[in-house]
Amino acid sequence: MSLILSRRDLDFMLYEWLNVETLTRIPRYADHSRETFDAALDTCERIATDLFAPHNKKNDQQEPHFDGETVTIIPEVKTALRAFCDAGLMAAGQDYELGGMQLPVVVEKAGFAYFKGANVGTSSYPFLTIGNANLLLAHGTPAQVDTFVRPELEGRFFGTMCLSEPQAGSSLSDIATRAEYEGESPLGPQYRLRGNKMWISAGEHELADNIVHLVLAKIPGPDGKLIPGVKGISLFIVPKYLVNPDGSLGERNDVVLAGLNHKMGYRGTTNCLLNFGEGTRHRPGGKAGAIGYLVGEPHRGLACMFHMMNEARIGVGLGAVMLGYTGYLHALEYARNRPQGRPVGPGGKDPSSPQIPLVQHADVRRMLLAQKSYVEGGLALNLYCARLVDEQHAAESAQQGQEARRLNLLLDILTPIAKSWPSQWCLEANSLAIQVHGGYGYTREYNVEQLYRDNRLNPIHEGTHGIQGLDLLGRKVVMEDGAAFRALGAQVRATIERAAQGPQELREHAGQLTAAAHRLEEVTGKLWSAGDPGLTLANASVYLEAFGHTVVAWIWLEQALQAAKALQQLEAGHRDEDFYRGKLAAARYFFHWELPKTGPQLDLLASLDRTTLDMQDAWF
Repeated sequence: MSLILSRRDLDFMLYEWLNVETLTRIPRYADHSRETFDAALDTCERIATDLFAPHNKKNDQQEPHFDGETVTIIPEVKTALRAFCDAGLMAAGQDYELGGMQLPVVVEKAGFAYFKGANVGTSSYPFLTIGNANLLLAHGTPAQVDTFVRPELEGRFFGTMCLSEPQAGSSLSDIATRAEYEGESPLGPQYRLRGNKMWISAGEHELADNIVHLVLAKIPGPDGKLIPGVKGISLFIVPKYLVNPDGSLGERNDVVLAGLNHKMGYRGTTNCLLNFGEGTRHRPGGKAGAIGYLVGEPHRGLACMFHMMNEARIGVGLGAVMLGYTGYLHALEYARNRPQGRPVGPGGKDPSSPQIPLVQHADVRRMLLAQKSYVEGGLALNLYCARLVDEQHAAESAQQGQEARRLNLLLDILTPIAKSWPSQWCLEANSLAIQVHGGYGYTREYNVEQLYRDNRLNPIHEGTHGIQGLDLLGRKVVMEDGAAFRALGAQVRATIERAAQGPQELREHAGQLTAAAHRLEEVTGKLWSAGDPGLTLANASVYLEAFGHTVVAWIWLEQALQAAKALQQLEAGHRDEDFYRGKLAAARYFFHWELPKTGPQLDLLASLDRTTLDMQDAWF
């Protein structure tokens, strides 16, 4: 059994639950079939297993280092990434015209899950590059696409996103990087950028011929001052090396690595402080400032960047899922093979009796069930979101505007959940995986301690829990007069109605979910009727958690419906019987032990308690 991802579980989600084969009815995917999807997944599993997983621990122990001139990375990283690119995986979801495979997004993401689980540090380089390319395909000019996107999809250039600054952190309205207009160029309006960017993953390395930085900066107004707030932000392509008209590399741009950040996890990904326009080493054309090319319209940079940010948020959720998932599989294997202790009950205290495997202890099964419910629920949610993207693209192609809008609303409201819920609860799965290993779990000789450290970064990546909570409660549930909230509610009710016609246990789950969803709706209304936005949003993170658990309960009910249906159709003793019973047990666990946690949370939110709001700095 793979310790990265259960292929049986992935097949269940893709083919039995999400009916991914039906996507081949869409003209874009008409050339595909179950066979081509499986071939792509097989390739991903093989490369991830053979080339990514083996150096995961080495990547952590021998992290990139900077000698003042060059960043050194272990050679296995470049070997693995070359195999990834040579297999065409950088362009797996892109048009044939761009050298892509035109795989559905849901299949592309399922394949990429293997790389996230095998080696999250190395997988960050293609993850960021694919997002960078997708943004430019959506907002760049044809010349920008030809110059930067095509080499990215071929694996010759890699990409980044440069948002944060040392003094601004997550508060993008406070960025101070300046972009001053220099003139027109074949690649669009050309600017000179000066400023500093912090926490830039994959910001410097020698893994590719060039690095394409997507940089947020502000264009000064007529008075030479920067426009305050997010309205003044624009987006620029700032390559490490300038590119000549024939596609060859030109002189080094004025982008300088000031230093590497040394994080507790994701150590295989360089994390950088970059200086743009420092002018001490590189002055293209003899002038100070890094050359950048405007993407989209001036002062509309944040809207463009959200294309990559939202994709990255769901991608962070997938990474969190996969770190939790591989940790669960490691814990499961350990529990099945580690003999320890004796059974509780008569005869269990006989010291001469043989020890039993850890998995036979009820408390260990509790921890494994919790992990299973978190990681399989999180993966299902993430793949559901990916399928929404496929359906949305199909609706847009068929000029079904209303359906495309509905799907976009669903994706909008689920994005903060898909990012933050796995970042919290699949991290908890990693914590439980350590616990299952006992003392060995805390040692570097076993993988689970690294998986926990790697995953601990995801509650911060691409917006903290607090930011996602503010986005969900402060914007997503009320936008367009609650349209997204209603769209999600309709999906949940449709599942409940199907479950109400099913087996007794699923009818009970449906009743629990009905009550939880109704209570969530009530509390949402009460929070927004308080008349005080500060009070409404003071505990948005708790709202995010309760909302997320309700959503994942819905996802588990969906999986349970499919598992129950499949189980009824099996002959007695079929090899898949245990798999489906495991699905139903995980759903039962989530409804009995996890969903009830939302009750006290929603009660507290409904009380409009002011404790956190009224707390004073001096009282700490």
